[in-house]
Amino acid sequence: MELSGFAMPLLGGALIGLASAALLVLNGRIAGISGILGGLLGAGRGEATWRSAFLAGLILTGTAAMLVAPSAFPAELPRSPLALAVAGLLVGFGTRMGGGCTSGHGVCGNGRLSKRSVVATMTFITTGMITVAVIRHAFGGTV
Repeated sequence: MELSGFAMPLLGGALIGLASAALLVLNGRIAGISGILGGLLGAGRGEATWRSAFLAGLILTGTAAMLVAPSAFPAELPRSPLALAVAGLLVGFGTRMGGGCTSGHGVCGNGRLSKRSVVATMTFITTGMITVAVIRHAFGGTV
């Protein structure tokens, strides 16, 4: 079954919200991916189990979605490997500097009406808009 139009984003958003709410209600944890991954590196046995399961669920669900709706995934990325590596490092740096990522602040923090998360999310969005403008106008849309 192929979902189209607004159905895919709506379904994805609902699943993200459900997973975030379930993790908070059932485990008392915020579904911030950078925090979950970062905490896995030095986690004890009980912590490592849920963190590993959550991350495995992301990977397995993404794989299943790709098998069900392959047209929703691009065949190739329109960026160079260097640009992708630099972007990944900048995102990691920003996540560390901002005390969390878009999933932690944008989904969970805003949902809890956290002032810190609202400011962080506005910063993420503004920085993204500036980055797109610079890439499009200074580099012709490609790097």
